[in-house]
Amino acid sequence: MVVVTTGFFDGVHLGHRKVIDTLCRRAGELGAESAVVTFWPHPRNVLRQDARELRLLTSLEEKKELLKACGVDQIHVLDFTRQFSKLSCEEFIRDYMIGRLGVSEMIVGYDHHLGNPAFSTDIASVAARLGLKTIKAESVSDKYNTISSTYIRNLVTTGGIERANQLLGYEYSLRGVVVSGNGIGRQLNFPTANMQLYEPLKAIPEQGVYAVKVYVEGGEYYGVCNIGTRPTVSDSRSQVIETHILDFNEEIYGLDIRFDYCAKLRNERKFASVELLKAQMSQDIGQARKLFGI
Repeated sequence: MVVVTTGFFDGVHLGHRKVIDTLCRRAGELGAESAVVTFWPHPRNVLRQDARELRLLTSLEEKKELLKACGVDQIHVLDFTRQFSKLSCEEFIRDYMIGRLGVSEMIVGYDHHLGNPAFSTDIASVAARLGLKTIKAESVSDKYNTISSTYIRNLVTTGGIERANQLLGYEYSLRGVVVSGNGIGRQLNFPTANMQLYEPLKAIPEQGVYAVKVYVEGGEYYGVCNIGTRPTVSDSRSQVIETHILDFNEEIYGLDIRFDYCAKLRNERKFASVELLKAQMSQDIGQARKLFGI
């Protein structure tokens, strides 16, 4: 016996967790397995609806980790293709949910859509016609908006990282590999770890300086991360993600690294001299230490 919910679940935020909590609770009541059916890549990437503008809160692996942490028993990732997008709601429920997974009940969100909109009807009525019960989970809102992936992406990319973290239920992170930079940080006596992202479609926080937690080599550290073009020391317009890790002096080129963004300290700006930049960096570090209590 399987109870299922389906959706893209980018970010697995508090709104999603309302659905997932309902899923896991109902599965427990029935002695059934809880299952999430999700998709990859994002439909907009396949259908080219504003694909250039789309940035994601979670990679596929991050999403799966978060769903597992919520207590989901089964995670099924379907390849979203143009052919798949043409399925109607009825075809998907009948052939996949019931035919392949043996689903007994389905949990749906407040604005849940399933199947090609041209052929889609009310999920509950379609499911009932096919002998499948549906339970509708409540929406979750803050005082401004219903919590959604789009809303949180906008917060991340416009400087609202702390509010985004509250709505996600965890600290937003970037994951990648440490790559060599141009050595400017070391010359300034603030060596940095430069990150190359693993998931190129990840939403990158607004340019600026952030207090971050750093995970590398199995350890947790604290740091100050700059996202931007380093206008004081470089004429390049290329964006870099570089972090000065506090109380750390190890060689970590080529290693996996993760930055959790806890608070934005200030915007990036061009200083009149390198000495003024160094003074500001010292202030940033002091602010981060105070924030982390170290």
